[in-house]
Amino acid sequence: MWLTRRPAESRAVTWLYSLTRKDPMMVTRLQDDDTSRPAAVAGRWTPRLVCSLISIVLVLELLAVSYQMISVSVPAISEHYRTTQGAWLLTSFLLVGAVTAPLLGKLADTHGKRKLLLVAIGVSAIGSFVAAIAPSYGWLLVGRALQGLLVACLFLSYSLIRDVYPPRKVALAVSIATSGMGLIAIPSPWLTGWLLDTWGFRSIFWMFVICLVVLGFAIALTTDETTVRLHSRIDLLGSVLLGSGIAGVLVGVSFGPTWGWRAGSTLGFIFAGAALLVAWLVAARLVREPLVDITFFRQRPIILTAVTGGLSYASTAVFTVLLPMMCMTPELLGLDYGFGVTAKGFAQFQAPIGAAAVVGGLIVGFCVPRIHPRLFMAAGQLFLVLGAVLTAYSHDTKGALIAFALIEGLGLGMTYAAVPNLVIAAVPAKLQATTSSMVSVFQSGLAAILPVIVFTVLNSHIATVLQGNAFYTNEGIRLGFLIAAGAALVGGLAALALPARSSRVPVPESVEPDRRGDEVLVS
Repeated sequence: MWLTRRPAESRAVTWLYSLTRKDPMMVTRLQDDDTSRPAAVAGRWTPRLVCSLISIVLVLELLAVSYQMISVSVPAISEHYRTTQGAWLLTSFLLVGAVTAPLLGKLADTHGKRKLLLVAIGVSAIGSFVAAIAPSYGWLLVGRALQGLLVACLFLSYSLIRDVYPPRKVALAVSIATSGMGLIAIPSPWLTGWLLDTWGFRSIFWMFVICLVVLGFAIALTTDETTVRLHSRIDLLGSVLLGSGIAGVLVGVSFGPTWGWRAGSTLGFIFAGAALLVAWLVAARLVREPLVDITFFRQRPIILTAVTGGLSYASTAVFTVLLPMMCMTPELLGLDYGFGVTAKGFAQFQAPIGAAAVVGGLIVGFCVPRIHPRLFMAAGQLFLVLGAVLTAYSHDTKGALIAFALIEGLGLGMTYAAVPNLVIAAVPAKLQATTSSMVSVFQSGLAAILPVIVFTVLNSHIATVLQGNAFYTNEGIRLGFLIAAGAALVGGLAALALPARSSRVPVPESVEPDRRGDEVLVS
C-alpha cells in the first residue's frame, strides 16, 4: 500500500505494517501525525472512496448474479435455439474465466490492476452485446465466452482494493466487495423473472451491456491506479500452455457425457490437456520469469486457500444449477419434487440466498481483523454442507427449501469473503494479482467441472423426457445435492488444515533481485 521502489524503504514499510497488525491504534497515530497524506491513505472514508467501493461492488454483484440469471434462462434459450447444449452457457463462461485468469493477473501486476480491471469490464460488455444480438446459438456462446472475463474482475478488484484503499478499511472493503451489499443480488431474482417473462432472454444481456458500461466509467472516475508493479516480461509460452491445457481438460470433461467417456475425442482432449499442463509445469521451472512461480504454491497457505476456495465455488455452483431446475419442474409429473414455478416465482427461493450471502460477507468483514479468516472459511463450508444435505433429503415443501436456501446463502457469503482475506494474508503485494489469478483458476475450473460430473450422474437417473427436456428422478436430484455437500466437506477440511498463525516468507526468486528484500506475512 505504501511500497516504494527502494528495498530499504519497502522493508521499513513491511516492519511498519507488522507493527500496525500488532497494535491497530498505530495506524490512527500515524494518520494523525501525517496530515499531508491523501484521505484514502490516511484512513478516512471520502465520498469518492465510497463511490469507488459501490462501483466495484456492483460489478462483482453482476458477476455473482450472471451465473444465477443464466441458470434460470437456460430452458428459454435452449427452446429458442433448439439446442440440447444449454449447459455450455455456463461452462463457456467459467472456462474462459479460468483460462484467461493467469494472463490477466500477470498483466495486472506489470501494467496496473485498475487498467486491467477496466479492460475486463470492457470486453465483458462487448460479449454481452454480442450475446444480445446473437443470430445463432454459436454466436451466443461466443458472446457468453467473452463475458467470462468478468470472472477476472473478482481477484483484480480485491487486489486493487488492497493497494489503494486505507489499510484499516481493506478487510471490510474486500469482504463487502466479494460478498456484495445486496444492491443487485437480493432483487435480481425478481428482476430476472420480470425480464424473462416480459422481454425474453435477450433483455438480460442488454441489461449487462448497460450496467457494465456505466460501472466501467464510474470505476475509471473514482478509483486510483495502484503504484505497486512487478517489473517482468510476459511469459507467452506459459500462457499458451496453461490456457490450452486447462481448456483441453475442461472441454473433454464437459463433452464426455455427450461424446462418451471412452470416445477418442473425449480421451484425446483430456490427455492432450493434461500433457500441455505437464509441459507448462516443466517450462515454468526453466523460464527465468514464468507466468506463475509454481514454487510459491509449495507454501501450504496458498495451495490450501486455492483448494478450499475452489471447492466452495464448485459446491455453490451445483446448488445454484440444481435449485431452479428442481423448483421449476411441474408438480404434476409426480416426481416427489417440483412446484412448477415460473422464473418470477423462483425468486422466493433465490432471494434468500442473496440476502444471507450479504449477511455472511459482512460478518467476515467486521470480524476478520480479530478472528483468523480460516475459521470463517471452515464455518462457511459447514453451512454449505448443511444446506446441501438438508435440501437433498427434504425438498417437498417451499418453507423448508427457503430455510435451507438461507443456510446455503450464509455459507456462500462467508466462504466467498474469506478467500480474498486469506490470499491477502498469504501473498506479497507485488504478486497479489498473479497469485490471486491462480486461485481464481481453481475456483472457476472446479465450478465448471463439478456441475458436469453432477449432470453425468443425473443422466443415469432420467425419469421422463418431455419436449426434449429431461426430468430426473428424486434419487438423482438427491445425489446431485449430496455431491455438492461432499465438495464443501472436503473444502472445510482443507480450511482447517490452514496454519492458525502468521509467519514470514521471502518473495520468490523469480521476482527481480532489487525487490526480493521484502518480506510478507503469511497466515
